[in-house]
Amino acid sequence: MKAMLIGGAGFVGKHLAIHLANTYGWEIVITGLPEEREAIERSSLGRFVPVNILEKGQIQAVLEQERPHYIFHLAAQSSVARSWKNPQATIDVNIKGCANLLDAIRSIEIYDPKILLIGSGDEYGRLPDGIRVVSETTLPCPGNPYAMTKAAQTMLGQVYAHAYRMHIVLARPFNHIGPGQMAGFVVSDFCKQVAEILNGAEPVVRVGNLTASRDFTDVRDVVRAYGLLIQHGVPGEIYNIGSGTAVSIQSLLDEIIRQSGISISVQHDPQKFRPVDYPSIAADISKLQRAIDWKPEISLERTIADTLTDWQIRLKNKVN
Repeated sequence: MKAMLIGGAGFVGKHLAIHLANTYGWEIVITGLPEEREAIERSSLGRFVPVNILEKGQIQAVLEQERPHYIFHLAAQSSVARSWKNPQATIDVNIKGCANLLDAIRSIEIYDPKILLIGSGDEYGRLPDGIRVVSETTLPCPGNPYAMTKAAQTMLGQVYAHAYRMHIVLARPFNHIGPGQMAGFVVSDFCKQVAEILNGAEPVVRVGNLTASRDFTDVRDVVRAYGLLIQHGVPGEIYNIGSGTAVSIQSLLDEIIRQSGISISVQHDPQKFRPVDYPSIAADISKLQRAIDWKPEISLERTIADTLTDWQIRLKNKVN
């Protein structure tokens, strides 16, 4: 069996490629921009094929040649902060790119792959009063450009699944964290700053809003859910993926500092605050667990330890 990871050169794609190859023995094909080739080939995660998802013809040509049995759509502009700075690019990649992929698949004769579209728990956005744990029946109310594009992608996937009988399963993961993540995401950002302090930098961590609470899951648990969902999920259905528990950003920072073993000051940085933020949200994962045999297995403490160690290695090797 062959799995294609569209936009699989990033944080999640690397973990997913390892999981699918080791667990199922699938052949892995990873698409990305030409400049991502070297990193993928050096890491031996899979066979690399250059594709720009904003070019439908490129996608169709690769799909016609490869005809993967499973397609994981990971290509996205996934930073909320960046989506505020450049909403147009976020719209192009996250909506137009998804439409290009689905239309390319649909245009190939006698071809019916299983597809997993990756949305986001951010789609829920501003919750009704008194609601902090959300199921898939909770109406999305996205509060930033990134979340809006992911909600549109989810709706597009449902339309294509029902109108064209395409095997599209929709995942809605909440915050996933772990080694290899870019610094623009809260846990990775804190771990990078602390790793720099352990390397001799000023013992100050600069932070944004610490009062918000979010649902965090290790990326290695999330990709296990992806592998099971693409095989056993119901086409057209949405599945939340998370831990089911909201954890405050403050408590995450406290644990990272505790694991560092040194005294560190905290300083609020206006640049790290978002124009819109919400107090608390967690995923109801009961629908997911009815569909597949899955639960998070990696503790938050281990995830933080692995991420902190990863940043120490990356700084030593001067890798961003």
